[in-house]
Amino acid sequence: MYRKLPTLKQLRYLVALDQTRHFGKAAEQNFVSQSAFSVGIKELETLLETQLVDRTHKSVALTDEGRQFAARARGVIEEVEAMVDAVRGQGEPLTGSLKLGVIPTIAPFLLAPLMPALASRYPQLKLFIREEQTRRIYAELLSGELDLLLLALPWDLGHVETRVLFSDPFVLAYHRDSSHFEGKAYAPENLPPQSVLLLEDGHCLRDHALAACELDSPSAISDFKVSSLQTLVQMVNEDLGLTFLPQMALASGLLKGTEIATLPIPGRASRDIGLAWRQGSARAREFELFGEVIQTIHARLIESTNHK
Repeated sequence: MYRKLPTLKQLRYLVALDQTRHFGKAAEQNFVSQSAFSVGIKELETLLETQLVDRTHKSVALTDEGRQFAARARGVIEEVEAMVDAVRGQGEPLTGSLKLGVIPTIAPFLLAPLMPALASRYPQLKLFIREEQTRRIYAELLSGELDLLLLALPWDLGHVETRVLFSDPFVLAYHRDSSHFEGKAYAPENLPPQSVLLLEDGHCLRDHALAACELDSPSAISDFKVSSLQTLVQMVNEDLGLTFLPQMALASGLLKGTEIATLPIPGRASRDIGLAWRQGSARAREFELFGEVIQTIHARLIESTNHK
C-alpha cells in the first residue's frame, strides 16, 4: 500500500528550524521566502498529523516530537548525501563533501600538511572545516552539522565511534634562563606557586595536561589563562611562567625563534589524537581511510623533527 512520506525538502526545513530557532533565518538558509517556508513546515505537520513547532511562544521552539523527528531527519539527510556522493564518485572513497570539526590545539599543526596530502590522494574530496572547542563540535556532530571530528582523547563521548590515531606526548616548556624552573628533572611538587600557565577552561588540552602531567597542586597553576597555544608560547618566552606543550606543536616549529627550552615528562604524559563519528555511519570506512592519511602526515612530521 502506497504511503505518503515527507520529502527531503521538508526534512531540511525542519532541521534548519531546529538549528536556527528562527523562521526567517531558516528560510534564508534554504533559499526560500519565509511564507513558503512556513507553508512547508505546516504541510509536514499535516502529513505527520503531529504538531512539530510550538507557536505559543514569541521565540521558535520545537515540541518534543519535533525535536525527536528533527534528530532522525538529520540522519536521513546524511545517509542520502552519502549515497549521492558514492554514486557521483563511482564507488570511490572520499569523494564529495566531508564536514570536519577540529579542535584549536590540533588545527594549526596538522591541517597545513594534511590539506595538500588529501588533495593529492583524494582529489574529488571537498573538505569543509569547522574549528572549535570539543564540546561544540561534538554537539554539531550529533546534530548532523558535522560528519567527522579530529580531536584529543579521552573525552566523554556518547553515541559515537572513535579511532585513536597516535599518541601526542607533553613536554614542559620554559625559558632557557627561567626564574621559575632550574631545568632539571620534572617534579610537579617542586613547581613554584602561580608558575604554570594553561589554556582557559573549556579547552580539553588544559584537562589533558593537568591529568597527564600529574599536576595535583592548585597553587602551582596561574590564575591568568589564555585562549591559544601561541599566546602561551609568547608568555613563556617572556619568562612569565611555564607551560605544557604537546609534541605536535613542537614538530610544527611553534618554538622556532624563541628562547624556550623543553623537557620530556616521565611516564605516559600524553594525549591521544583520534577521530570520532556517529555510530552506524555509512561512511565509517571512508573515515578510517581519512585517519590513515593523518597518521602518515604525523609520522613525517615527527621524523623530520627527529632529524633536525
